[in-house]
Amino acid sequence: MNILLFGPPGAGKGTQSALLVEKNGMKHISTGDLFREAIKNKTPLGIEAKGFIDQGKLVPDSVTINMVKEALKSTGGKPFILDGFPRNVSQAQALKTLLVELNLKLDKALFLEVPKDDLIGRLSGRRVCRDCGAVYHISAKPLKDGKTCDSCGGQDVYQRNDDKAESIATRLQVYEDSTRPLKEYYKGQEILTEIVGTGDESDVYARVKIAMNS
Repeated sequence: MNILLFGPPGAGKGTQSALLVEKNGMKHISTGDLFREAIKNKTPLGIEAKGFIDQGKLVPDSVTINMVKEALKSTGGKPFILDGFPRNVSQAQALKTLLVELNLKLDKALFLEVPKDDLIGRLSGRRVCRDCGAVYHISAKPLKDGKTCDSCGGQDVYQRNDDKAESIATRLQVYEDSTRPLKEYYKGQEILTEIVGTGDESDVYARVKIAMNS
């Protein structure tokens, strides 16, 4: 089964994706990871993306879609999870065209619903390893030794600028304006399921599995 896992910033998409990869052997396709990897390896798409990022501009949809295309072509037949893409209806329409081109299908669009106050708490406490992208939280999932990444041993675990208090309100508003309409789009495609994203990650995972199997 191929799924899109989406929801507001801080909804837990990365956490649930990691559990699905661990327990089900699915391929996780995160645009954030794709950008980091492509830029690190200086691929043609990575160099192109970095040029926009360095200028403080959004990476054009055409570049993002081509990165997603390469990732989908390399799944090796594994079921996949899309995380972070599409972010708006225009990208969703481009994805639909791409999937047809690759003879693939999106089976479920799972939306994680989390109250705004919870999102703010999750985002403001989030910390990320600059080396491998592993995600932590100062209270819910702290570093074991308080400074070193548990996954790769990296020493640079930091708070992203867009997770700081002054940026969170803007991020959530951008989400409301651009990404939330995806719910209506995928509802129209008859593949949307809304999932309560609050509570322990194992409880949320159980709800995700029920939605996938329904």
